[in-house]
Amino acid sequence: MSARGLMRVAAAVGGLMMSASVGHAADVKVFTSVALTAALNELSPIFEQKTGHKLVVDFNLAAVQKKRLVDGERADVIILTRSLMEDLAKENKLAPGNLVNVAGTPVALAARAGVPKPDISTVEAFKQTLLSAQSLTYVPAGASGVAFKATAEKLGLAAALEAKTRAAASGEEVNANVLGGLAAIAVLPVSEILPVQGAALGGVFPADVQTYIVMAGATSSTAPQAAREFLALLVARSTDAVIKAKGMERVQP
Repeated sequence: MSARGLMRVAAAVGGLMMSASVGHAADVKVFTSVALTAALNELSPIFEQKTGHKLVVDFNLAAVQKKRLVDGERADVIILTRSLMEDLAKENKLAPGNLVNVAGTPVALAARAGVPKPDISTVEAFKQTLLSAQSLTYVPAGASGVAFKATAEKLGLAAALEAKTRAAASGEEVNANVLGGLAAIAVLPVSEILPVQGAALGGVFPADVQTYIVMAGATSSTAPQAAREFLALLVARSTDAVIKAKGMERVQP
């Protein structure tokens, strides 16, 4: 993002948070999916500088974060997939009535930068690319991995892909597998591909087999005002440029 763009975001944060005071600074604990890592890494320092509040951001797989919350851990701001957030709302783990969509990102293929991009322009081309790939890597427990497994089953490819799949525990491991030559292609959300130096976006899945991963956010019922301020920043129109630059876009409720 350009320096001018960052200045605009900083100014917008200042406008949103004029009531914040360093003298009343709060620590805000954030549980979030790794899909938002790049966006939060850019927006969090701006928020902290302008408000005096401190963000303690914990990134992990959305399913892992949900389990931690269900098991009794606490966070002030929670940002996970929409379906998991709705589950948490039913279990009274969120403040009533403040669940909002933050951003969404499509599932895509990644490869090492410089290699020919895979052809996934149609469902048939997508199938042939997967079948002809020497190796494949993804996170089975991640949102994109769960979606990909369902797609592979739907297309009748699950058995053929199993033998050449290198399962990973995180997006970082997926990218390492591709960059290190352990896998030819990878499945990840676009937002976890674009920030990785040495990796290239091979293309988003065809529309007929695409699963759009929507991240939603809310605060807990015990969260301080600073948590609500941070959530307001994440959904503010003034931060659209950051969201877009990180491979995500706004999603209507």
